[in-house]
Formats: sequence, structure tokens, C-alpha cells
Amino acid sequence: MIFAGLFLVGCNQQEKEAQARLQKAYTLFEQAEFFSAKNEIDSLRILYPKELKVLREALDLMRKIEWKEAERNIAYCDSLLPVRQQEFDELKKGFVFEKDSVYDEIGHYIWKQQTVERNVERCYIRSGVNERGEIYLASVYYGNHAIKHTGIKVSTPDGLFAETASIPYDGGVNYRFENLGFTTEVVTYKGEYGINALKFISDKEKERIKVDYTGGKPFVIYIADGDKKAIAATYNLAVVLSDIEKMKTEKEKAEKKITYLQTKLEGQSVTE
Repeated sequence: MIFAGLFLVGCNQQEKEAQARLQKAYTLFEQAEFFSAKNEIDSLRILYPKELKVLREALDLMRKIEWKEAERNIAYCDSLLPVRQQEFDELKKGFVFEKDSVYDEIGHYIWKQQTVERNVERCYIRSGVNERGEIYLASVYYGNHAIKHTGIKVSTPDGLFAETASIPYDGGVNYRFENLGFTTEVVTYKGEYGINALKFISDKEKERIKVDYTGGKPFVIYIADGDKKAIAATYNLAVVLSDIEKMKTEKEKAEKKITYLQTKLEGQSVTE
């Protein structure tokens, strides 16, 4: 009987301690200290795994916390989206929007002076960005003989440089063709394959930038001022488009989360 009594006292003590932690979590929740409240609940789960009644209440509170967090995320996105959208509307004025209704699911923004039809028969570096903010850099070669390049290295007179990844010839992102005795080569570096070189050009827009075509026969150009301006503008547009895409995605996830939590909380209320 003595041991039974001690056991009951121990159980009651465990329940009291668990309830105290749960109450602390509620207080933090009411103070909008969501991160700390969730930590209290996590500690409660670890320290008192047998206090099922308290744990059920803790689960209910955790769902309420996540609901509030989702609402906060939606409010944050709603406050910033119009700002970013306004920035986008201003930045896109320097671009043309290209989208093939048959082949393209996503359109691209190209700086007006860098459209293909305005840049035939010349060597240059161009860039573009799609509607989701996914950016690319491309090296174009035009000459009497193929150099079969696979990448580029960009550098400034002070010795600083950046490189793209090497893109093997595949007839797609690295392709070449001949016309009237001249060869055109275009290598495209999407996303991380070209971002270091692209950011380098954008950051060094006012400097003289040398471009070494790599992976084939040696060939060098210096980026024209207009092309540097285009690449810098494209990078800025990509940042804004990427932010817009991320906020739209986060808002959609938060809305779905609230719908899910609402179902769980309503189900919890029915069973009580």
C-alpha cells in the first residue's frame, strides 16, 4: 500500500509538472512568442511521454500556434507583394516579353537591346530571366571558324574573375551551326551554372570586363557597355521576380496549412 501511495504521488507530481509546462506554453502563445511556445511543447513531449491528456492538449495548442504562424506569413506576403510588384512594373519597362504559345509554358524577359534579331553576326554575352525569376547567362560566338567553347571566364584588370560551369556540346544548351561559311555558337548557363559570372558582371558593370571563351580554341572579347547594362538590369529583375514567386508560394502553402489545421481542430472539437 505504501508503494502504491508513493506511485500515485509520483504520477500526480508528473501531471502537475506537465500541466505547468503546458500553461507556460499557453502564456507564450498569448504573447505571440510562438517559437518559445513550440519549444515548451517539444520539451513537454520529451519529458512527459505518458501524460496523454496533457499531450493531447499540447497537440491542440501546437496546431493553434501553427495557424497563427500561417496567418502571420500571409500578412507578411500581402504587405510585401505590392511593393515588389511595383518594382517589377518599373523594371520591366526596359525588357521585351517573349513566349512561344506553342512551345513555351513560361515566358522570358529579354533586355530590349539584347533580342536575337538585334544581335546577329556578333560575339557577345547576353542574359535573360523567366517569369519565375530563373536567370541564365549565354555566351555567343560568331566567326570564320568554330572554336567549340564550353564556358567563359570573366575578369577585370585588377585580377578578379569568375567562371561559368563547363557545358559540353549537346545541340541544346550548347549548340552551333554554320551559315554561309560562318559559325555561330551559343552556350547557355542556367541558374547556378552561370550565376557567379553573371553576378560578377553585374557588380562590375562600370569596369572593363574581359571574357575568355574556354574549353576550346582560345578567344577573347571585352563586354560592351550596353551588354553590361543589360546583364545588370536582368539580374535586378530576376531578384524581384524570384521574391514575388517565393512570396506567392509561401502564401499558398500558408493557406493550405490553415485549411489542414482547421480540419484537424474541428475534428478535435467533435471528439471532445
